[in-house]
Amino acid sequence: MPLISFLKPWEASYGLVAICLLAAILFARGSHRAQMTVARRVAFWTGLALFYLSLHTKVDYYAEHEFFVHRLQHLVLHHLAPLLVMAAYPGSALRAGLPFAWRRALRRWQRSRCTRVAAAVLLNPAFVSAAFIVSVLVWLIPSVQFVSMLDWRIYLFMNWSVAASGLLYWWLILDHRPSPPSRARPGLRVLSPVITMTPQILAGAVITFTTRDLYPVFTLCGRAFTSLPPSLDQSLGGLIMWVPAAVLETIGAMMALRHLMRLSNSPRAAKPKTSARKRLPNRPGYPTSSI
Repeated sequence: MPLISFLKPWEASYGLVAICLLAAILFARGSHRAQMTVARRVAFWTGLALFYLSLHTKVDYYAEHEFFVHRLQHLVLHHLAPLLVMAAYPGSALRAGLPFAWRRALRRWQRSRCTRVAAAVLLNPAFVSAAFIVSVLVWLIPSVQFVSMLDWRIYLFMNWSVAASGLLYWWLILDHRPSPPSRARPGLRVLSPVITMTPQILAGAVITFTTRDLYPVFTLCGRAFTSLPPSLDQSLGGLIMWVPAAVLETIGAMMALRHLMRLSNSPRAAKPKTSARKRLPNRPGYPTSSI
């Protein structure tokens, strides 16, 4: 297949193109101001390219007609692409890429009560971790999978929910700050991938070793590779969910462990700050409370 034919959108999405273009423009503008390293820039651009290739090329066509390609697509959307994007820590660059007036408006919006309440719920570590697992497992229920592959609206929601939950989860896990201001403690960020990978490994193993065709919808839609038996297609999909996904989560856990070790060796962790009340003598000319 010619490259230009492969890159041609299977189902055009102007919303996806707009989001990718906006992210690319903001990051290109802000990465110079934020003085980002080459490694972080490569990670971001690679992750963004993987998002686009998975959702807006012929990959999407094959994902609708072969179960193992469908699992590869979700592996990229849920694990690999979000992991790369968040490993670049793009927040500072994206913010720096905004016009000054927009940055001020964004700061006011972040400080509003409604935003803080919504963030407290949606960015809660327990909620993010649960959404990360559910966004994978719920779509593997055969009846749910059958409907989602036939209804284009549910299909779009499936892919977008998988990508969104992946971005939120790896943003939480790869946060290099102490807690607070990070929403999860460094130790929890190391342990969380071990917890979230377990049900995915079990589901992948069940799919791999099940001899019954769990997803006949791919035969109904017409398989892209007619020489590949449905049983082998299903086993390959289970293996992709079982092994590569676990490897990527292990890599994420190792990155979180590196941040934990760095924070443990930092002066702030080794020697807690004493309050100004205890540090300064209580005599005229010294404040009696810390700011």
